Amino acid sequence: MRKKLHIKKGDNVMVITGNEKGNQGRVLVVDKDKSTAIVEGVNMRSKHTKPNAQNTQGGIVKQEAPIHISNLKVVDSSGNATRIGRKRDEKTDMMVRYSKKTGEVIK
Repeated sequence: MRKKLHIKKGDNVMVITGNEKGNQGRVLVVDKDKSTAIVEGVNMRSKHTKPNAQNTQGGIVKQEAPIHISNLKVVDSSGNATRIGRKRDEKTDMMVRYSKKTGEVIK
């Protein structure tokens, strides 16, 4: 069974709850099995790395950690966080996502 998620890779999203509440970013990766997403610049964690061939210095690296998609809302082109609906486009006869707040189609 395929899960239908309201968030896709490349969407601009806002965090609606938790320590990162109010922060916005672009979705880099979506994991459908775990229902999580990695958002650029949100939920940063420190990772201690050993020196290796690519990183001869080693040290502490900041990187994004996954965040559950129930804590995210899509931001439409007007900059407002909105819920997402699905409807059939009359021209192309394909399902498209749209903003429930403004009614505009989200790419």
